[in-house]
Amino acid sequence: MYREISIQYLKGVGPSWRKKLIKLGIYTLGDLLYYFPFRYHDKRKVSLIRELEENREALIEGKVLVRNLRYPKKKTPFTRLGIFEALVSDGKDKILCVWFNQPYLKNVIKVKDKLWIFGKVRRYKNRLCFICPEFERAEDSLNLGRIVGVYRVKEGMSQRRLRRIIFENLKRYAHLIEEPLPFYIRERFNLPNINKSLWQIHFPSDLEEIEVSRKRFIFEELFFSQILIFLRKAKRRLRKGVAFSLKQSVIDRIKQKLGFQLTVSQKETLSHLFEDMKKDYPMCRLIQGDVGCGKTAVALFAIGVCISNGYQAAFCVPTEVLAYQHFLTISNIFKDLGYKAEILVSSLPGRKKGEIIKKLRKGEINIVVGTHALLEEEVKFKNLGLVVIDEQHKFGVAQRVLLSKKGNNPDCLVMSATPIPRSLALSLYGDLDLSIIKERPPGRKEPTTFTVSEKDREKVYSFVREKLKEGRQAFFVFSVIEESEDEDIFSLERMYERIKNEFSSFKVEALHGRIKSEEKERIIKEYAEGRIDVLVATSVVEVGLNVENATVMVVENPEKFGLAQLHQLRGRIQRATFDSYFILILRENLSENAKKRIKILENTNDGFKIAEEDLALRGPGEFFGLRQTGFSKSYLANPLKEMELLKEARKIAYEVIRKDPFLKNSCHRPIKEHLNFWLSFFQRDSEGS
Repeated sequence: MYREISIQYLKGVGPSWRKKLIKLGIYTLGDLLYYFPFRYHDKRKVSLIRELEENREALIEGKVLVRNLRYPKKKTPFTRLGIFEALVSDGKDKILCVWFNQPYLKNVIKVKDKLWIFGKVRRYKNRLCFICPEFERAEDSLNLGRIVGVYRVKEGMSQRRLRRIIFENLKRYAHLIEEPLPFYIRERFNLPNINKSLWQIHFPSDLEEIEVSRKRFIFEELFFSQILIFLRKAKRRLRKGVAFSLKQSVIDRIKQKLGFQLTVSQKETLSHLFEDMKKDYPMCRLIQGDVGCGKTAVALFAIGVCISNGYQAAFCVPTEVLAYQHFLTISNIFKDLGYKAEILVSSLPGRKKGEIIKKLRKGEINIVVGTHALLEEEVKFKNLGLVVIDEQHKFGVAQRVLLSKKGNNPDCLVMSATPIPRSLALSLYGDLDLSIIKERPPGRKEPTTFTVSEKDREKVYSFVREKLKEGRQAFFVFSVIEESEDEDIFSLERMYERIKNEFSSFKVEALHGRIKSEEKERIIKEYAEGRIDVLVATSVVEVGLNVENATVMVVENPEKFGLAQLHQLRGRIQRATFDSYFILILRENLSENAKKRIKILENTNDGFKIAEEDLALRGPGEFFGLRQTGFSKSYLANPLKEMELLKEARKIAYEVIRKDPFLKNSCHRPIKEHLNFWLSFFQRDSEGS
């Protein structure tokens, strides 16, 4: 198949350029042809020589009348290899073109050659000239006299050379290029064929062609992403999983231990979850919900169902701080029911870690809470029945699969406090069944969010001091631990001693990723018990640190955090029954974009609205992280901007798989034949980042 031809066999690709193309993620002819321009220069406007102005860029077409390579008597670094000059005429007027230190041009530019010349017009020896302009033969131009695509390249890579390589190989292999989209789909959406589209997107003759071909390739990418999602979902339902039975006594005990009434959304989600767990194929469900909506409480019921059936449960989280918080919650819920929980994180001493791994293999541990340490090869289970992944946007599909492979098709529950529109969530995570918890438990107050300037820092300290005297607790959050070259960034190390001095009559502790495991556990426990008044921390407290008495959070350099991340941080003080305050200390020279993001945070506490704004401002790649969806390093598609086209692509992909799940119909043969290309692209995107 043409897409799988290795770049080492392509015209114009020697050993040096092979290495360069690999750096761009180009391994095959398919990768090369689908490496599209990210913008275009319109170099079609041709000027007459008489119209040229000094210090203005211009494009002319002309014939070489005279050429000459001369060596000045007085040599400089610019002239030691000679000066090549060509006098060019457009039929009415003439202009001199000058190139320094390029003697090889004597063998390239000949008298009577018709050239495109592009560059800035300069004054040289008291006359207007082109100094070192770009040039191409008019009859063979890819770079001048036309609309020219601009590609994302690494330093030292020539746009011209890449453009030539694409041109030569598109021309050479055009007869082999197969259409991946069935005719009835192209006809339905008025999309041009593959061959025409490739020429139009790389070497367009007008601007309209670019838009038409871009739409075609965006649709193709979205369509195949949805086909792969539906196939993955169908394949999962063919696997034999665990059909759990519900033990009502365990469910009732968990409700009793939680000590609060479930919301309507939580009950609906639990109903879907229990139905999933009773089926004989593995559950794979995503729970979305805003900060503080009670997703963890729902996960506790799934864990209870799993372990009461004699299976083990693994709870995977992105940070050690969150791991310890969940471990304390889970231990408190399940120890009275006779179940054993443990924590497994990378910073545990080797001996302790080894003991836990040994007990997991023997089945002596019912629930393990851990970080990426759970993914290590040596971690094995006796009978893993449930995988729970919190903050799923910080894990990739490959990691989810790796953890699931440690059991015999266990159920999988993933949770996210970064809510996105339902239609987008279905398209990005369509292999997962989706539940959305829309409401928070009643009686919880929204924090008041306000900004202050750096010069008002003392007023902030005074305010925090008053709240501490009332018996409340506080967070101070920093974006970095150590000093950086940017003096405007306040680091934790720089400010910790100052904060300790400011609050000398209170207990102040620091919490960040470099602290040893046992120390982290002690700090989290003491803060939760109210024995620490002020916690000075990095974003490790972003998720999962739930302390009802903490009512103030002060964030330094909030512009260094993502909008959704700031909302997550605000969630740490959203649970209290007291009034709470989220204070952002802003530096003076803040960018307009940063001010805009922070204004959004001030105006709303709705996580769904904030996530949409964050997506719009940062784009899906940065928002989700590169490991996520297959869109983060896409060819062209931006699912947020192409929402309507994404819906259409999802709809037609669903129709295809519903009617022809094995793609046996002859009209769907092209889809089946091109699946590997798209699968390798999306996998490379999620695993190689």
